Amino acid sequence: MGLALLFGLFFLGLLTGMPVAFALGLATVGGFLYEGLPLFIGFQRVLSGISVFSLLAIPFFIFAGELMMQGGIAARLVRLASSAVGWMRGGLGVVNVASSMLFGGISGSAVADTSALGSILMPVMKEKGYDGDYAVNVTVTSSVAGVVIPPSHNMILFAVAAGGVSVSKLFIAGIVPGILMCVVLGLVAYGIAVKRGYPAETFPGMRSLAISAIVALPGLMTAVIIVGGVLSGVMTVTESGAFGAIWAVLVTIFVYRELTWEKFRAAVVSAVRTTALVMLLVATASAFSYLLTLYRVPDLLAGAVTGISDNPIVILLLLNLVLLGLGMIMDMAALILITTPIFLPVVVGLGMDPIQFGVVLMMNLGLGLCTPPVGACLFVGCVVGNVRIEQAIRTIWPFYLAIFTALMLVTYVPAVSMYLPGLME
Repeated sequence: MGLALLFGLFFLGLLTGMPVAFALGLATVGGFLYEGLPLFIGFQRVLSGISVFSLLAIPFFIFAGELMMQGGIAARLVRLASSAVGWMRGGLGVVNVASSMLFGGISGSAVADTSALGSILMPVMKEKGYDGDYAVNVTVTSSVAGVVIPPSHNMILFAVAAGGVSVSKLFIAGIVPGILMCVVLGLVAYGIAVKRGYPAETFPGMRSLAISAIVALPGLMTAVIIVGGVLSGVMTVTESGAFGAIWAVLVTIFVYRELTWEKFRAAVVSAVRTTALVMLLVATASAFSYLLTLYRVPDLLAGAVTGISDNPIVILLLLNLVLLGLGMIMDMAALILITTPIFLPVVVGLGMDPIQFGVVLMMNLGLGLCTPPVGACLFVGCVVGNVRIEQAIRTIWPFYLAIFTALMLVTYVPAVSMYLPGLME
């Protein structure tokens, strides 16, 4: 009865339009009152949930991503990708995917990727004769790279929820799956472009490509500083995030000279707003997870899943489908914090490494950002591209299938995500 009340209040809050963090808080308070537990225990869980040193890296990553978007780094990365692959048939679609791979690896945010690159590339694609739905579909689905390719603040949330999983190993584990996913998306984008007869750009020449690479290098160094600092052991995750944000400020002010006071202020305001939302989710989800543990939800779920089948292949497929379904209706950060303590014991019992599960979770929930009814990236992409959601959904399924294919490879072939982390041992 207590578990039914907990989830009932939570979904009631969501159905009434309440923000996820407040719905989690409402359900938690209801659960504590029903069980007769002192509310101060809930407040202790809230405070302990956000009193984690690793979480300090999140505002730095978010701020660095905002500076990338406001300070001209995104535009230069697009120019580099265009010089490298724009000559292909339907090259702007492949450019879109390649730009997401480069920018996503710096911003660490799928929504920022969609907003920044969409505002740059979508008008150009339409001007060159590309259909609006194609431009939106490529931009939205390739943005998932932002939550898989490091640095990703969502991976930090998973590390905290999983009880201290190595963030550096998570970062390096996301590199190959992220690139694999972008390659598959690029192939799909190319295939559809050929089928629709989209034009090819003229190759600008090696000299132009070299110049674009040199110009984009200072921006790319942001990712090198953040990821390289962590992987080398020279800096902690928090320190690398801070140095990355400082480097982004220096590059956008003194090298590219595009970061005006108004743009800097907009970056600060957006970063503060996003950080506040994430931290509030972490706080309320921590108290919510306490009740999930009290009601033995992980054990109950493990028993239910193994009751359906004892085949690890079937169980992993079911878990993927459940996560995909949840990703369609809930916020990514909240799902990471809620589902990790539930599903992690199940997959570990099947022999899956927590690092591998972290990458699988990122890809699942990243795909949820692109799907209705609450896919943030899908909404942003449709608004930026001035395309109706119904129109985009009718033709987006090949891109969904591409991401799902990469997801299955990461799920059932551990080496895809675990080979690079294995080299660190």
